[in-house]
Amino acid sequence: MDLEQKSMTALISAFARWHHAERNGVKIFDDFFAGKILYEDEKRQIAEIMSKGIAFFNPAFSGSEDEALRWLVDNQLSPSPLGRAAWAETTLRQAVCDGAKQYVVVAAGYDTFAYRRPAWAKDLRVFELDSPFMSADKQKRVREAIGDTPRYATYVPIDLAKEPVLEKLRALEAFDENTPTFFSLLGIAYYLSKENFGALIQGISTIARLGGAVAFDYPDEHTYTELTGERAKKQAMMARGAGEAMLAGYSMGEMEALLCECGFEAAEHLTPGEITERYFSEYNKAHPERAMAAFDNVNYCLAAINR
Repeated sequence: MDLEQKSMTALISAFARWHHAERNGVKIFDDFFAGKILYEDEKRQIAEIMSKGIAFFNPAFSGSEDEALRWLVDNQLSPSPLGRAAWAETTLRQAVCDGAKQYVVVAAGYDTFAYRRPAWAKDLRVFELDSPFMSADKQKRVREAIGDTPRYATYVPIDLAKEPVLEKLRALEAFDENTPTFFSLLGIAYYLSKENFGALIQGISTIARLGGAVAFDYPDEHTYTELTGERAKKQAMMARGAGEAMLAGYSMGEMEALLCECGFEAAEHLTPGEITERYFSEYNKAHPERAMAAFDNVNYCLAAINR
């Protein structure tokens, strides 16, 4: 399997979710499906690449390859995908209780919500947007895992840097722009310029209705500067090495101003400390020897329509 043909960030995120679910009793987020859409040779290759790279992430580490992998997953790979997934699905559940009927996952990667769909989401229509290659690859993996793609899931090939989300969704017979919709933009703000990210939020605001919301994570204004935390520096270097360079960072004030310009308001805005307290504390109490913390320099924001 040639890993270079796929999004390494999407693969590593799925790997981290699988590894965490497989190895722990108390979980930050239980993605029990992630392992089903990763091939066994991908798991082996990623594990080998990561464990052999321990000196880059932790020069002082001493231990076996398995111990090195565990350290890397717990400290470098898992905090972002686990924390934001736990938060996004919590906010999605509340949105469904409030009347949301559609869930749009932008840059879906190997997100598995549609294949773990809980009872509270049984009437939710799911739209997965991603590049044509990723969309086709995802559908292939799902068919191999469960026999077919779910009837309530719609896959939308798109180049997010060039094609407006608004036009793509409006062209779909299955999408109802008059229905309250929840949008997930996890892991996106890092890789788009401020101009492109602003255009994405503006486009979503055009079709978002009262009761709709947007959940996303984003790097703060210190990211990529001398004030960046060590883990964030390593993450940025790893992404750049995979050809997926991180481009922008925002202060909370700057992000809230952008949202206001687009007709949204920040209904919830979490800092790393608040994320750790809310979503990591139960796991940390059960596993004090492997305590985890949300990624430094990353905030979560839930944006709601303010009109």
